Formats: sequence, C-alpha cells, structure tokens
Amino acid sequence: MLVAVGDTHKRLRNAALSLVTITKSKPEFLHDIENIAIQILDSWKNKPKVIFCEEARKFTFNVIVKQVLGLTPQEPETSEILEDFLTFMRGLISLPLYIPGTPYARAVQARSRISSTVKAIVEKRRARRRNNNDDDDDNNNSKKNSDFLEILLSVDTLSEDEKVSFVLDSLLGGYETTSLLMCMVVHFLSHSPAALQQLKQEHLKIRSMKQKHDHLDWEDYKKMEFTQYVINEALRYGNVVKFVHRKALKDVKYKGYLIPSGWKVLPVFTAVHLDPSLHANAPQFHPWRWESQDPTCKKFTPFGGGSRCCPGSDLAKVEVAFFLHHLVQNFRWKTEGEDQPIAYPYVEFQRGLVLNVDPCSETTM
Repeated sequence: MLVAVGDTHKRLRNAALSLVTITKSKPEFLHDIENIAIQILDSWKNKPKVIFCEEARKFTFNVIVKQVLGLTPQEPETSEILEDFLTFMRGLISLPLYIPGTPYARAVQARSRISSTVKAIVEKRRARRRNNNDDDDDNNNSKKNSDFLEILLSVDTLSEDEKVSFVLDSLLGGYETTSLLMCMVVHFLSHSPAALQQLKQEHLKIRSMKQKHDHLDWEDYKKMEFTQYVINEALRYGNVVKFVHRKALKDVKYKGYLIPSGWKVLPVFTAVHLDPSLHANAPQFHPWRWESQDPTCKKFTPFGGGSRCCPGSDLAKVEVAFFLHHLVQNFRWKTEGEDQPIAYPYVEFQRGLVLNVDPCSETTM
C-alpha cells in the first residue's frame, strides 16, 4: 500500500479503512488488547529484568494477529508467523541481492513461508464457510471468526494475491511501528520522572472509578488526556517513521524548484519534528507542549497526511495507552545501561531496551 498508486491504492486503502472501522466497532476489541497486555505483564512477575523491545513486539503482534486472522497467542500458527516476521523485518531494508545466507535472501524466504501460512488459514476459513450443515456450529464459527479476514474474503475488488499481500501489510503495519512507539514511550518516560508520575496519577484516577476487574472502555480512553500528550511527544521526538517514499507522477513545481516526473521524493519527518522554529525546545522530551499545541497541524505528521495518512493510527494509540495503563500501575522500572535508540536502517535499540523491573506492592491486575 505504501508504493501503490491510483485505483490500486484506492482499493487497498478502502480495505484498510474497513479493517479499522470493523475493528473499532467490535466490543471485544478493547477487551482483547487489555487481556493481552495483562498476559504479557503477568509473565514479568518473577523476572528481575526484561528485554522490552521483545515484549512490545510480542504484545503488538498478538493483538494484530487476533484482529486480522482470529488467532490467539496459544495457536501454533501465531508463533510460526512471528518467527518468520522477525526474519522478514531484518531484511526488509537491506541490499536487494539474493545471495543465500544474506538478510535479503532470508527475508524473501520468510515472506514466502508467511504467505503459505496465511493462504492455508484462508483456505481453512473458506472450507469452514462452505460447511453449513450444522447451524449451531456455523453460528459458533461466525462468532469466533468475526475478524477482518472474514470480511476480506467477501471483497470482490481484490485478487487472491492482493488479499494475501494485504494481510501481510496489515500485520506489518500493526506490528513493527506500534511496538517501536511503545519502546520510545517507555524509554523517554524512564528519563522523565515528572512525566511518569503525572501519567501514573492519571491512570490511578481512572482505575479508582472502576471495580478491580472491570475492563477499560472507550469512555476511559477519552479520559487519558496526558497519555495522549506522552504518545504525541514520543512520536514527535522519537520519529518512529523517519521518512516516506513518494514518486512524482508528473512534473511538479514547488517553491521555485522543479521535480521532474518519475523522480523519487523522500519527505523527511525528522527535519520538521525537530525544527526549533516549529517546536519550542525541540530537542527535549516535553509532553506538556501538547496542552496548547494542536496535534492535527501540518508541522506534526507522524502518520503521514491526506490520502496517505496511516489508517491504523488510532488503533496504535489505543494499544499503547492500554498497555501503559497496566504498566505504570503494576511495575517500577529502570533502564539498564545507556541503550539509546539508533536509526539504521530504521529505529531500534541495540540491546533491545533492557529494563530492571520491580512489581508494585499494590497491583491492579
């Protein structure tokens, strides 16, 4: 979807918007996010330290696989796809020479395996839909599989290959950038005690208005005002997406310059987000700036803009907010060593962001 243009991009984008609309309308969507977050954090209780990047990837992958394919973390296909996805990501931005053993070659092979797994899941789902002999079973299946794949199978405007490719794009979009955003938020909070304390107070207040085991809902999410400031500031300061790739379809004149048709254009978001003429104290992590700054303005474009704006941006923010809700109430943490994020070829932490974790005495899970 990043490189598609014209009618192809329009068809793919409409499918993506359908995914977001369907997902947000499902009452169990928020429950799934919260349950998976609690499962991840529960596994920390007897661990003195965790590699947070791995935990974040596990969380976001389990969420997106559940929403797109209807798979739970316990199903074998989930771990198979995750393992191949890690290989795929390592070679996604690499020298495109297919030499056995190189990251690129391994990524191509991993993508082929993921495609085969997704195609097998699609065939199972089709067979299940054809089997209408038992009404009770059929009703149970439709409840169990009220996910995006069920809707995608009914879309006539996409070919079979496009559907499989779109599933892969959806998994990628909901997995890598969201987990990286989580890592950035936790990293910056580790170095900003005041922001962490205010964030914790906000979530304690929200939890105090609910019974201990009540699920979070959309009304609770709307109350997470400072949480949104923290997420926006992590997006601005951390620059999860450094640049995007565009191609001029015709000659374009811009501020006295001519961009010839066919030339590649690389808008660099970092240059805008860290520009001191646009953002006061730009080289500082300062969530409070968003009390008076409009996150929809053109000087803040972490998810792109216009028809190219990421359709899943709201879902990513909900995931991060719900994870933070349980993290800040149940754990204290410190980063181990100086593990600064680097951007090569995309943003990552060299040591995986190791956290020394300590459960709080009063937990809410």
